[in-house]
Amino acid sequence: MVTDAGPGGPTTPTGVVAPVPLVNIANGLTVVRLLLVPVFLVVLFVDHGQSSAWRWGAFAVFAFASLTDTFDGEFARRWGLVTDFGKIADPIADKALTGAALVGLSMLGELAWWVTITIAVRELGVTLLRFWVLRHGVIPASRGGKIKTVVQTLALGLAIMPLPVVLEPAVAVLMVAAVVVTVVTGFDYLIRALRLRARAKAGATAV
Repeated sequence: MVTDAGPGGPTTPTGVVAPVPLVNIANGLTVVRLLLVPVFLVVLFVDHGQSSAWRWGAFAVFAFASLTDTFDGEFARRWGLVTDFGKIADPIADKALTGAALVGLSMLGELAWWVTITIAVRELGVTLLRFWVLRHGVIPASRGGKIKTVVQTLALGLAIMPLPVVLEPAVAVLMVAAVVVTVVTGFDYLIRALRLRARAKAGATAV
């Protein structure tokens, strides 16, 4: 009988950490987010992005997919459902959704390509860094990283909405803020990754 859930997964009466099942609600939400990426793009491009009704539909898909990111992480931590699949698939799903929104808006001519390229390069770089240091440990999400996610999601969500032209300058300012936060937190992640790798090497040398 499983008694409770801890950081490493549910535990049995003997105190042994039970293996976390691959099929669980946290991983399920991550898969749903991945599957919603092509759905979002299809809805966004209906009528070349000019239909207000379909743009609201695209926003609804984007918003729902973004919410799954909040809940899958919460469920994984609260119920001890952290898996290797989740560690890899969750950030990939996040980057896929963000990347789809950026590229889609740029293809529609509503977002400058330099914004898309800057954010995409940062996100790809951080993903590669995750794999580079994975055997040495996992770098926890920083407060800056969480702020980056919120600002990006808010900026993209507003850009997807069919808002009045008068609000476009405000959306542009928020998008620039998202780029700045994205770049700054990217450098922070690079520094932390290098420190983690250096500590791991120093520990191996000491042994």
